[in-house]
Amino acid sequence: MNALQLTDVSVGYGRTPVLKGIDIGPIAPGSLVAVIGSNAVGKSTLLKAIAGLRPSTGRILLGGADLSQLPLTQRVRRVGYLSQALPQSTSLVAYEAVTSAFRAVRGDLSSVQVAQTVDEVFTALDLRALALCRLSEMSGGQRQMVGLAQVLVRKPPLLLLDEPTSALDLRWQLNVLETVRDITRRENAICLMAIHDINLALRFCDGLIVLGGGGVLAAGPPDDVMSTDLLNRAYGIEGRVERCSRGFPIVLTDRSIVRASAGQ
Repeated sequence: MNALQLTDVSVGYGRTPVLKGIDIGPIAPGSLVAVIGSNAVGKSTLLKAIAGLRPSTGRILLGGADLSQLPLTQRVRRVGYLSQALPQSTSLVAYEAVTSAFRAVRGDLSSVQVAQTVDEVFTALDLRALALCRLSEMSGGQRQMVGLAQVLVRKPPLLLLDEPTSALDLRWQLNVLETVRDITRRENAICLMAIHDINLALRFCDGLIVLGGGGVLAAGPPDDVMSTDLLNRAYGIEGRVERCSRGFPIVLTDRSIVRASAGQ
């Protein structure tokens, strides 16, 4: 089983530690997990460490294999990473950009297999209308969708998505989260997704990893993890966890504790 487990993982920049002694998992295949927390707590850093883009210590195991020990060719097949940076504004059309990214990793597939897989991703993300548009003519949100397609088309067992909805309006945010959730379950993959919108995380994700203070404040199913106390510790706010009319948990915020204290 391709479960993901992190044991005593530490990562930083130069001599500045960001995260120390991180223990997470095992996270089962088919899981969509949100990585949340306040600004600069290490959400992006954690994803980069797992992807092998930041040096780290400790063990990062996927299906029992230590990712840091795998050759690059094997690692890029197992791990798909989407950064916050948008794809470059080039003269390539979207279909070319996604196909090129796919062929770079899966050169063993035939042209027919490549075309079929790319077509499936464009359909799933509702991007057919953009297939022949140049990236240089697209909005930031549209290029973000193309970047997501470049990752999803590879169908890796581990997806690492850093703020995949940051440049999108509400309709496209919902489309992306629904699609990523469906693909994760259908392909029996694991997806870790850094996201700022707590309520979207609560609505779509199977689990939460809440970072703060250089470590993990809480991890587990949303119903077990999210609480008034956690909102206080993770974000410095007073808030409540209630239920919407469909029974999903929803966070309602009341005030910033820091600001309120400063005014007293």
